[in-house]
This record gives sequence, structure tokens and C-alpha cells, in this order.
Amino acid sequence: MQEPPVFDEADRRLTLISVLIVFLLSAMSQTVVATAMPRIVSDLSGLHLYAWATTAYLLASTVMVPIWGKLGDIFGRKPVLLWGIGVFLTGSWLCGLAGEFGDLPLIGGGMTQLITARALQGIGGGALFTIAFAIIADLYAPRERAKFSGLFGSVFGVASIFGPVIGGFFTDHGTFEVAGHVVEGWRWVFYVNVPFALAAVAMITLKMPALPPRGEGRIDYGGAALIVVGFTTLLLAITWGGRDYGWGSPMILGLLTVSLASLTGFVFVQKAVRDPILPLELFKNRTFNTANGAAFIYSMAFMGVTSFLPLYMQVGQGVPATRSGLTMLALMVGLVASSTINGQLVTRTGVYKPFMIGGGAVLIVGVFSLCFIGPDTGTLDLAWRLLIVGIGLGPGQSLFGLAVQNAVPPHQLGVATSSGQFVRQIGSTMGVALFGAILTWGLTSELGRLSAADPAAQMQTLELSDLQRMAMERDADPDLAAARAADPATRAADQIIRQSFSTAVVYGIVFSLAVLLLGFLLMLKIPGVRLQDRVPPPGPSATPAEALAKPGT
Repeated sequence: MQEPPVFDEADRRLTLISVLIVFLLSAMSQTVVATAMPRIVSDLSGLHLYAWATTAYLLASTVMVPIWGKLGDIFGRKPVLLWGIGVFLTGSWLCGLAGEFGDLPLIGGGMTQLITARALQGIGGGALFTIAFAIIADLYAPRERAKFSGLFGSVFGVASIFGPVIGGFFTDHGTFEVAGHVVEGWRWVFYVNVPFALAAVAMITLKMPALPPRGEGRIDYGGAALIVVGFTTLLLAITWGGRDYGWGSPMILGLLTVSLASLTGFVFVQKAVRDPILPLELFKNRTFNTANGAAFIYSMAFMGVTSFLPLYMQVGQGVPATRSGLTMLALMVGLVASSTINGQLVTRTGVYKPFMIGGGAVLIVGVFSLCFIGPDTGTLDLAWRLLIVGIGLGPGQSLFGLAVQNAVPPHQLGVATSSGQFVRQIGSTMGVALFGAILTWGLTSELGRLSAADPAAQMQTLELSDLQRMAMERDADPDLAAARAADPATRAADQIIRQSFSTAVVYGIVFSLAVLLLGFLLMLKIPGVRLQDRVPPPGPSATPAEALAKPGT
């Protein structure tokens, strides 16, 4: 067995800082755009393509995750990460240039240029999360790396809280004129990535140790193509289903059919090729199956709840967007604090399962408390419930991935790490889609019931997009909101909308609670092995941790 490489502590520390910058870039690229999108759509005349600016990034980053992980195993983390940053930077730069030169051949107008560039940015973004976590796994032993989970949780919290604020600031105050040419402020939402990425590139190039490849072999091009087609069509079906097309429509059924056929072909290819993208032998590992399954379910429930709570506060409670953002801060405070504390405790004790179970129980309590919110729930009343949810989420942000890394052979570390990120992103997408479908059903049902009880309030069917538009208009024009409140008929209609949407949100939370209970039962099946105290040596001959570790509690 090869001896593990020894790294200088100063180089490891600088590498950790550069990886945190990369992680921040990846997280911010998804949160900073949200507040700028209305202005972008207005400038580029692309209202009908609004959702694609987000969908393109999500699709590209998700389907590329396992491919980047395999490339890191074959060629080494450092060159693959630099390539990923380069692709991400190119995409960011092109996003900022969208529409500057009018219509372009093949690509078209400004909005389609932005969507294309966002897809390119997403391809690079898929490498940032995946390779960043794999590098930490290469540099630090599983027991030691647990304490860094708080740092990554903090970065995630910073991106979630300050990303929308930064996006709004640049959009509102970043416009300037150069030689008679006006540069819109929203373009800085994408250009701001450049200096941070260049700093990370310099630190990685100069100080990051030359980590030896953990595996060997060739790229499985057939498997890569099939997994891209399979999950792209699946994500499109999940994203479009119930929103743009009916779940039983030919478009959705066709996409699901193509997805099923592609993924079935992917499984056969993985069995046949010598160097598969996703080795099927990993699915014989109990920790790999149970930890990734629990991560999938927890991500689905978490994103379903948190994605629509700001809209609930703005429409259901009638609070401004700024206050809704500050209320969500309670969730992030709980998440960061819990992640940090649990990471230190896992490093100290060498076991992770008790902290998983504790966090899962607290999360269930927190989501259960959200089942009792309504249009009259106060800001502080909601904040303490979100604080409990954040505390429960803390351990799950890192310990599922840590368990998988601890249980697989070193030569499969990259693909195993990427699998965790992959199932999280798929789970998040499905959670938002399913929660949105339940919200739409609940909203339609409640509007019909309450309108029938109050014929004076003439209500029509509303979609979630209508509520989002109402929330934006109300926040942008307080005088309009005051005028609506002064009119009895309009006030009655608004009250019905608030009550209906609040009830619909509770329906979705009850669904998420049921999903979490299933995830908790699956989490109990994760083997409670002890974390390794040393970095495993490179090479395929190394023994998996499950064969070496003693059972823990």
C-alpha cells in the first residue's frame, strides 16, 4: 500500500482559503442573480424566457457534477478545478456581455445570449462544489475535516443572505457611463465574480499541493453522454411539469420516456465499460446508499420549505421583502451555529451518527412547528421556528458527505463526493417542483372555497407567478398597497388571497414533514462507523473505511 503524501501546513491552510473562495463563488452565482432578474428581463426584453436564466444554470451544473468528479479522480483535483474555474469565469464574463452587441448569429438576442452563457457558467459551476469538497478530503483525514463543516456552512449562509443584497445593490446603483456608452448595473452581478476567481486561481496555482490522482483509466464518453441526456430531460420534466405543461401532457411524458431510456442505457454502459463514470460497485456500499438517500430526501424537504417561505411572508403576512429576508436570517444563524458546533464535536469524538440523529430529530420538531403558521403569525413567532429548523439542518449540511467519503476507497473519492452533491441538487429541484405543485393545488382549492363563502369578493384562479408579481409590485409601490387596503372590495379579496396562500403553504409543509420522517428512518440505517484518523493513501488498492473502522454509536 502506498504511503499517504505529506503536505505542508501553510500550503494546506492557503489551499483551504482558496477552496472556500471557490465555494463562495459557486454559492453566490445562484443567489446573487435573483434580485437582478426583473431588471435584466426588462433590459433584454425576455419576459417569456424569465425562468430559463435560472434553469439553464441548474441543469448544466447538476448533470456535470458526476463527470467533474470522475475527471478529478483520473487527472487530479488541481488541474480539473482550474479548468472548472476557467469555464465558470468565461460564462460569467459572457453573461455580463449579453445583449451588448445586439443579435448574434445562431444565438439570437440578449436573453438567449444570457441563457447560453448561464449554461456555460453552470458547466464550470458544477466543478466548483464537487472538486472543492474532494480537495478537502484529499488534504485532511475524515475526523479532522469534520471541523471545517462550520466554515462551509458559514459560506453557504453568507451567500444566501448577502447574495440577494449584493445583486440588488449593483442593479440599483451600479449603472455608469463610459464614452457615451451606458453600462447597466446588473452586469456587475456577473463581473464581480472575476476578481475573486482570479485570486483563487493564483492561490491554487502557487500554493496548492500537487495532489496525486486517486484513480486511473479513460473517460467514459458514452456514459457521460447518457447521463447528461438522462438527467437533463428528467430535470426539464420536473421543472416544466405542472407549471408550463400538464403532468400528463405529451411533452412531459416524452421527456420522462427519454430520461428513462437514457438512464437505463447508462446502467448497461456502466456495467460494460472498464472505467465507468459512476462505478456500480459503489451501490453495494451500505453507507453510500443510505447516506446519499437521506441527503436526497433532506434536500427535497429543505428546498421545498425554504424556497417559498419568503413569498409566504410577503403575500400571506403582507410584510416587505426586506423584512422577509431578515426573518430568514434566523434559519441561517441556526444552520451556521449548529454546523460549526457539530463539526467540532464530531472531530473530538470521532463519530458522526449521534449528531445526525440529533439534528434530524430537531429538524422534524422545527418543521412540525411550521405546520401551525398562518396569515396572523408574527415575524418573531416565525423566526424562532426557523431558528429550530436551521439548528436541525446544521449536521446534515456536511455529515452525510463525510460519512460517504469515510466509507469508500480513495481512488473513488471524487466520484463518491460528487454523487452526494449530485443527489442533493436533484433532490432540491424535485422538492421545489413538488412543493410548488402542492401550493398551486392548495391555493386553487382554498380560493374556490373562500370565494364561495364571500360572493362579494370576486376571485379568479391565481398561479404562483401571479403571487410573485403581486409581491414585487406591492414592495415597489407602497402607495398602491395603501390604496388597495383602503378599498373594501380589494381588501376583502386580498384577505382571501392571504388566507388561501397561507393554508396552501401549510399543506406543502405537511408534505415536507412526511418526507423528512421517511428520511429520518433511512438515516437510522446509516452504519455508525468511526472516522479515520489519517489521510488514506492514493491508489486503488487502499482498503475502504468500512472494512477497517470499528462500529460507533
